[in-house]
Amino acid sequence: MAEQFAAMPGHSEQLDSKISRAVADGQLMEPAAKNIHALLGGAPSDLYLRSVSELVDAGKWSELNDRFYRTLAFGTGGLRGRTIGKIVTSAERGNAREGERPEFPCVGTNAMNFFNISRATRGLVAYLHDCHRDQRISVKPTIVIAHDPRFFSKEFAELAGKVASENGCDAFVFDGPRSVPELSFAVRYLRANAGVVITASHNPPHDNGYKVYFSDGAQVIEPDASGIIAKVNAIVSEAYEPVAKDRQGKITLIGKDIDDAYMHRLETLVLDPRVVHEAKSLKIVYTPLHGTGSVIIKPMLKRLGFNFTVVPEQDHFDGRFPTVKSPNPENAEGLTMAINLAEKDDADVVVATDPDCDRMGAAVRASDGKMKLLTGNQIGSLIAWYRTKTLFEKGVLNKQNASRGVIIKTFVTTDLQKAIAAHYGLRCIETLTGFKYIGAKLGKYEGSIPERLRHDYVDLSEDETRKLRLERSSFYVFGGEESYGYSGADFVRDKDGNGAVIMFCEVAAYAKAHGKNVDQLLDDIYSEFGYFVEENGSLVFEGAEGATKIARLIKSYATNPFQEVLGSKVANIRNFETDEIKDVEGDQIPKEKMLMFELQDGTRIAVRPSGTEPKIKYYLFAQRRPESGKFNSAELNQIKTEGKEKLDRLWEWLQRDAQSRLTE
Repeated sequence: MAEQFAAMPGHSEQLDSKISRAVADGQLMEPAAKNIHALLGGAPSDLYLRSVSELVDAGKWSELNDRFYRTLAFGTGGLRGRTIGKIVTSAERGNAREGERPEFPCVGTNAMNFFNISRATRGLVAYLHDCHRDQRISVKPTIVIAHDPRFFSKEFAELAGKVASENGCDAFVFDGPRSVPELSFAVRYLRANAGVVITASHNPPHDNGYKVYFSDGAQVIEPDASGIIAKVNAIVSEAYEPVAKDRQGKITLIGKDIDDAYMHRLETLVLDPRVVHEAKSLKIVYTPLHGTGSVIIKPMLKRLGFNFTVVPEQDHFDGRFPTVKSPNPENAEGLTMAINLAEKDDADVVVATDPDCDRMGAAVRASDGKMKLLTGNQIGSLIAWYRTKTLFEKGVLNKQNASRGVIIKTFVTTDLQKAIAAHYGLRCIETLTGFKYIGAKLGKYEGSIPERLRHDYVDLSEDETRKLRLERSSFYVFGGEESYGYSGADFVRDKDGNGAVIMFCEVAAYAKAHGKNVDQLLDDIYSEFGYFVEENGSLVFEGAEGATKIARLIKSYATNPFQEVLGSKVANIRNFETDEIKDVEGDQIPKEKMLMFELQDGTRIAVRPSGTEPKIKYYLFAQRRPESGKFNSAELNQIKTEGKEKLDRLWEWLQRDAQSRLTE
């Protein structure tokens, strides 16, 4: 822990001189120099000085620029950055051997370390105190803290709990790694004022992050996000004076009781237990990719009666994620071991969750006998279709109340889900990327229930809340993002990998019970609603120089937009940073750096910088609807081929165009 280091002497004039010369010579960015001085000035030990001096003496200006060109700011829900530098200094290495995790995290204002964990927690707690004062609440604020198995996650969670407590906030800290959705559930279940998860989702092992949730269990959004970051930015040092002992908060370890309550609610996601029971021959392979999914998913699949096997090599916590290049269930490589086990066991379905278990990827056995990866758009559409159809068959939804049913998707998620909603008479709400916006919608729907009926909403059963939503508000059927995040109920206010596995396995059981595989079921949906094809691409630009390139590209698309793409003219452009855009419920869409181009031939292109990774993302969409009736098998196969070829050409064109824009 940071406070265990020896006291730090003042940094030397010689170091100051070297830094000043580097700035004058253009080797070190001026903001980086200022941040170096600020960090060293408030350092609790000599670790920072020794690490910075080592990099300065070696002339590693690029590394110093990356570490210090900014102070980490809130992105899509919190902080995220490197916790292990590209270069690990001997000071950071400490007593660790080569190949082991360094003893100390990366030193820098633009890194995930004790400095930023302390600042973020103190800023969050200060904001909570302000909220309590404004609302004249006399009790201490409460915060729930969870962490994944990444490097330093446990230490960061412990530090966050200590800092919160010493600044007058009660802290509930999970006793081991837990998933993001369980944290969201716990914030609501414990009626806490906020929550934090130490995680970097499926990022590489060298990254970590700090995700902030508010009292509704959803990721923090405006105006609270700006309020918190203002508090954080006002803090320039790790040093702080704890409040008096009698004003300090209590730290409480939590675990099994929350697990049990969460699992009880997850069980309600199964819409037709009979389907699951009758599909005993369905074989499932699951992998948690060394992450938190194993805590809940294994006992849940067993409880529900699914026939499943877990990839043994990936069924333990390990921040190195040693069996994969990336612990990302979106990527084929991440599912390799699970698919190999499925081939060996002749399994029907593979499901995988990322380390913090908010995303799920899947592969299914196709008609040719081979395992086939599904996209996030396909997985989400299958679940949305099945849940909508089944809720109508069960009589929960009908023609009279259908208008209260909603499917929520992001603007960059497939329009197949919009077509499904329209067919059944549901509303389809589109939001910006980030499940926090879906969470905000769920909060709005809960808030529109009369207060006298919702004062104990968190304690009500799923049947009771469903009745209230159908009669008094809006009933959430399904929500999802193309980036493999899904949700099927409002007791969690973020994407839920645990729930996604349950919901998808029920879809697979339904297909099996009807003598089909999941791929055939998807073709049935395409034949009826139309073929929707999507392709995602990204260009990675790391570090300070990369951030500049991403900003240049986004500005270029806004000031010099496409006029024609592959022979098709641009029919409409939406700039989400400057245009006034409202959703179908009349709610204002927040400003974001994203542009969407619609071509005359129906193709769509969306471009946006990632909020969590050093990349710019491209989303490509094409569709073909049946003119009458349904597509037959031959028509659908031809349309699939044409659609893929079209989007492949489009992605090649966009990459060439981006390089051209960067060289202008």
